[in-house]
Amino acid sequence: MSTLTIVPSNITAPTQFLQVKNETCAYRRFGGGFAHPLVCLQHFTGNLDNWDPAVTDVLASGREVILFDNAGVGRSTGKVPETVEGMAAHALAFMDALGVERVDLLGFSLGGMVAQEIALARPSLVRKMLLVGTAPEGGEEIMRMEKPAVKTIFASNLTASQRLVKLFFAPSASSESAGQAFTARLTQRNQDRDPASGREVAKAQIAAFRAWESFTGEHFAKLRKLSQACLVVSGVFDILIPVRNSYLLSEHLPNAVLLTYPDSGHGSLFQFHKSFTRQAAAFLASDSQFAPY
Repeated sequence: MSTLTIVPSNITAPTQFLQVKNETCAYRRFGGGFAHPLVCLQHFTGNLDNWDPAVTDVLASGREVILFDNAGVGRSTGKVPETVEGMAAHALAFMDALGVERVDLLGFSLGGMVAQEIALARPSLVRKMLLVGTAPEGGEEIMRMEKPAVKTIFASNLTASQRLVKLFFAPSASSESAGQAFTARLTQRNQDRDPASGREVAKAQIAAFRAWESFTGEHFAKLRKLSQACLVVSGVFDILIPVRNSYLLSEHLPNAVLLTYPDSGHGSLFQFHKSFTRQAAAFLASDSQFAPY
């Protein structure tokens, strides 16, 4: 655990590069303090620049926040794994190379699935988990691009920012206004930015989603092995990973609390960033290994 404040914000934190086996990982770390580092695991096709500073920077008070691009994403080299397990293995190799021994995880969307696999593979590494807008293995309707509501958005002539608002926020004036504020915050970093993910990244990650969803073993048995305290978060109108997946997580994880936000979609943590960071900080700061805080 670092006591050094490197830089205060994802807006200004320099991108660093770490050799991990035969590949290079792009990452940023900022904040500092005595609390356990918080490693953030990103959503479908997301990179370092898709993390909202209104979330990451607030959580960096009293702890280091570590963001990184998984294999083949952003400026990380290598091939994008086509399984969540493969992504988790790459994340573990990165953390080993970085030298962290005990961390908390913030897994958003695809990153929440990776977080579950990391905790299963290395339970001694993970203290607590924030699982946001995500699903258990064998969950329901995970990133189904053929769904009419999703397909219409991707087929539209919207700009990338407009499409992100439609995908991540509910179709209400208040939610879409929050979405526009979110995309504006993402543009605050104006140099040293990651390249946007292309079709090859999307194709591999969609394959990982399909494999995760089509799990044929004993459903939710893995969840019952996760003893870490978990805060499960979802927007009630999530069209990408429906909220019922969060109910499944909270039902089958032995040590979880469920937090749902109204009038919100996949990006509920960004729409309600003040509430989310307050709840997340209290959860992470609690000495209890049990989810209530």
